[in-house]
Amino acid sequence: MSKAFPTASAPHLPHARPVSWVMSQVLLALLPGAAATLFYRGPGVLLNLALCLATAYGCEILAMRLRGHPPKPALQDGSVAVTATLIALALPPWLPLPLPILGTAFAVLLVKHAYGGLGQNPFNPAMAAYALLLVSFPVAMTRWPAAASAWDWHLAALAWTGAEHAWDGLTGATALGDTRTRLALTHTLFEIHAEGGPAGSRAGLVVNLAYAAGGGYLLARGVIGWRIPVAVLVAVATGALVFQVIDADRYPSALFHLTQGATMLGAFFIATDPVSASTTPRGRLLYGAGIGALVYLIRTFGAYPDGFAFAVLLMNLAVPLIDRLTIPRPYGTPRDD
Repeated sequence: MSKAFPTASAPHLPHARPVSWVMSQVLLALLPGAAATLFYRGPGVLLNLALCLATAYGCEILAMRLRGHPPKPALQDGSVAVTATLIALALPPWLPLPLPILGTAFAVLLVKHAYGGLGQNPFNPAMAAYALLLVSFPVAMTRWPAAASAWDWHLAALAWTGAEHAWDGLTGATALGDTRTRLALTHTLFEIHAEGGPAGSRAGLVVNLAYAAGGGYLLARGVIGWRIPVAVLVAVATGALVFQVIDADRYPSALFHLTQGATMLGAFFIATDPVSASTTPRGRLLYGAGIGALVYLIRTFGAYPDGFAFAVLLMNLAVPLIDRLTIPRPYGTPRDD
């Protein structure tokens, strides 16, 4: 009655997880953060998502045909959907129509396919697109809708068409931007919190917790390793703790930095990009720590309230050197070799 189990000769290697499965898990993990962002930032998030996805798929088809490859496998692996989703979630809602299209086309055509396609790009495509738009269109890229007016369709429609007076009623500062502005006006942190705290801090907290939950899911499923996100968060927190000891009235706490801006999205979903990140165990720790340190320094002393895109891109540049210096020594090899 019993049937023999089929066996095969050694080596018994587990099946590699397909790219499509990994990307589907990343998209699933992004859902809580995307839902929280939609709640606080309004339907402009969905508009960004639609524009970025449509542009990304169109550019992917174009690039694959120009390179002489069938586009179907590239469309089915899900990588272009992840790139488009990350760009859409990073951009302010209600951007002028050409900007999400420009950023996504730049990410797919130049940052990804100009270097050879999936698995070959040295830079994170989503962050390269964000940095391009931020440097080229700084005013539009720093207009974030306030939670109270994010769902005001009339104001949003006017703002989307370029009506400047509509932006005055629609936009509000992020917690990082508001804190930075008020500190520049010689307010102390004690005074800021006595007046109700930074604008948008509740939205930032909820969104970051939602992305942290998604990051925990990726860790539990084994999609990402712990080294990069932990190193990013520890470096950000360490920088905040050191400077808060120096002047607690001027430098916000570690908790504030961990729960505002793009901290959790960046630590779990952007810094962990397997293509542009370091590949060695020690290298991942150094890579993540470098990102976290740069994020804190740019937030505190740089020209932008949140510097995650620039931190990731700068550390992408350092990856070849990091990997070279941290290659594990083969067992039995002398240390001086």
